[in-house]
Amino acid sequence: MAQNEPALLKVESLSVSYGHIQALKSASLEVYPGEIVVLIGANGAGKTTLLETVLGINAQVTGSVTFDGRSIRGVSADRNVRSGICLVPEGRGVFASMSVLDNLLLGAHHNMRNVSKNLRRIYDWFPILEKRRDQIARTLSGGERQMLAIGRALMSAPRLIMVDEPSIGLAPIVVNDIFAILTRLNREGYTILLSEQNAYKALKCAHRGYVLETGSLTLSGTAGELLNDPGVRQAYLGA
Repeated sequence: MAQNEPALLKVESLSVSYGHIQALKSASLEVYPGEIVVLIGANGAGKTTLLETVLGINAQVTGSVTFDGRSIRGVSADRNVRSGICLVPEGRGVFASMSVLDNLLLGAHHNMRNVSKNLRRIYDWFPILEKRRDQIARTLSGGERQMLAIGRALMSAPRLIMVDEPSIGLAPIVVNDIFAILTRLNREGYTILLSEQNAYKALKCAHRGYVLETGSLTLSGTAGELLNDPGVRQAYLGA
């Protein structure tokens, strides 16, 4: 974690609307190299909108997004992936009719020069994916599909991994595995921006966090500060 360095990702006063619905309202955040930063909030708070807008999927109404010191406002998602941003979407978005290996190779479509090296690393991190490499993705368990979604994103050799709601629909023991994987990836040097409804699990593995409520970032702090904040405890931690 290196907050003495410039922010890798900087979002300033970002507002996004879908028709007459304002999904984000002047949201600002920073992610520094080597951090895990978590967005916590209820379903519909705007977490997915923020991540998709950073990637370049949504049009921005106002505000700015800067990655590695360069504005990426209006830049296409494909170009942002090439520059080092990836998104693991909510719902373990894999190509169900394709094999595990083909899903992984699709993640490397613009980085084929290092595909063998990156594939070896993915298999080292996720041995089950090597075992199931010829298996059709729809036949995997929910946890295996989440690992495949993360592995496919890693094949693009990202500098920033954004992960949207990785624990939804998974058994508690599998959730523990997924957060252990994210923590390990961070120790390997990956910077992670995570959105998650399971605030306790997310904050326990994060360095810092932001609270998003109905499109507005209402609170920020270190993970410890948010875990001990009475409002956060009451709203998100059941305490």
